[in-house]
Amino acid sequence: MAPADLAPPTMRDVLDARRLLAAHLDPTPTRTYAALDHATRAHVVVKHENLQPTGAFKLRGALNLLQRLTPDERARGVTAFSTGNHAQAVAYAARTAAAPCTIVMPTSPNPTKADAVRDLGARLVLAGSTFDDAREHATALAADDGSRLVSAANEPLLVAGVATAYLELLERAPDLDVLVVPVGGGSGAAAACLVAHALAPDLDVVAVQSAASPAAHDSWRARDLLARPNTSRAEGLATGTGFALTQAMLREHLADFVLVDDDAIDRAAALYLTAAHTVAEGAGATALAAVLADPERFAGRRVGVVCSGGNASPAELRRVAAHLPG
Repeated sequence: MAPADLAPPTMRDVLDARRLLAAHLDPTPTRTYAALDHATRAHVVVKHENLQPTGAFKLRGALNLLQRLTPDERARGVTAFSTGNHAQAVAYAARTAAAPCTIVMPTSPNPTKADAVRDLGARLVLAGSTFDDAREHATALAADDGSRLVSAANEPLLVAGVATAYLELLERAPDLDVLVVPVGGGSGAAAACLVAHALAPDLDVVAVQSAASPAAHDSWRARDLLARPNTSRAEGLATGTGFALTQAMLREHLADFVLVDDDAIDRAAALYLTAAHTVAEGAGATALAAVLADPERFAGRRVGVVCSGGNASPAELRRVAAHLPG
């Protein structure tokens, strides 16, 4: 179970988040592509969270949380830690809420994401070589200055906001057989489990993480919070520990959790470029990578995937281009 102060959100919380977010975000498209179906032998339904203003679903959660800050919390500001997409989301939401914002990222961040954080008006601090180092530094900064630490996953309001993406998806595609969700901290997978359990209890939710950063996967399998090596190139997946709130939700409702390697993720990103005319960073392509990696499991089924993460760096795009045909 998650600690008492991390009680999982409910569908009522998700509906309330949708009401709040309607003033800030438009629904993102849900689309199908014949070329993806041909490549996977499944019927793939893509939810395009890469088209959010910050390029990822994280914005839903950050806005839902920061719009609910008390006046005192807004005045003291927020501090967050991230490899990039959560950073951009919190910076965007802080600007919307007129709250001071500090973002801590590892010392060699994706430059596209780091530049976006600065452009959104946040103070960017670089500390440590990994997500987990940045988390420790951000926690210390928040303790020193009294700002509100915004976790990448241990935030019920964040998960409720993220869940609105899956609510939209199931409204557009209620006949899905399976939903495949990428995992870093686990907010997306936890949100998917929440919505699927409430609206489509026979829908399988399958989580997927990079084999180079398997902490969430191993934590779920062990039913305990574990630390693991954290070396994935896909920075949106590069977390080194499990998170209490999201792991508790995954233990309740997740059907399965699989791993794919980083090269498979790059190949899936290349397929998005050619088959769906879509730029997907590693985290955004990971769900599709899992479908491609196990055709026998998914063949003939209606498979929902969320493309969340359109913030590929120039270096990542060059690497993905090596997998393009021709």
